[in-house]
Amino acid sequence: MKLSVYSLKKILFQDEARLLNCKTVAGEITVLDNHETLITVLSAGAIKVVDDKAGEHFFPIKSGFLEVKENNEVRCIVEE
Repeated sequence: MKLSVYSLKKILFQDEARLLNCKTVAGEITVLDNHETLITVLSAGAIKVVDDKAGEHFFPIKSGFLEVKENNEVRCIVEE
């Protein structure tokens, strides 16, 4: 999936990813390839991203939004 993680100041991650794990207001979720479309609010915690190049990435956040689009694109806009 094409994943972009943006903060208000910079791009934290923008590349192909195999997995995104994060906490939402409804609970913890994992987004994989071809996930159903979704828009939700993120809760404080760490976003975990797994890719084929560097392995695992962790981004601590205070809050944010997650959008999963139809064309296998995922965007997170977060407050660090």
